Amino acid sequence: MNVSCITPILNVSDLAASFAWFEKLGWRKCWDWGTPPTFGAVGCGKVEIFLCLGAQGSRGGPLPRFAGDETGGVWMSWWVESPAAVDAAHALALRHGLTVTHPPTDEPWGVREFHLRHPDGHTFRVSAGIGKE
Repeated sequence: MNVSCITPILNVSDLAASFAWFEKLGWRKCWDWGTPPTFGAVGCGKVEIFLCLGAQGSRGGPLPRFAGDETGGVWMSWWVESPAAVDAAHALALRHGLTVTHPPTDEPWGVREFHLRHPDGHTFRVSAGIGKE
């Protein structure tokens, strides 16, 4: 087997609101399906995430802990081009009032990252390798 791409699917409670949430971070709505829509995709660069209204997976519960989270929802790393891009994404998230659960930090495993929480409990680790400036 040779996997050439992976597309995560997130269970969301409101498709339109999820499209809008991602657009605040510079993602674009790629497509939606159904009348009314129950499935769709957002994209950023060469990356896509599928969004499924009320199905395919689960949403998260209370705010996550950094390690050992058993509350559900998806954790996903978004890799950006540099530590400065991590800080810029963090500033953008704050400017739009999005929920940051872990501030930008130079981690001992060699990345700078912050954690961003989607309204349905999914957590995104926005990361870049340290020393890539």
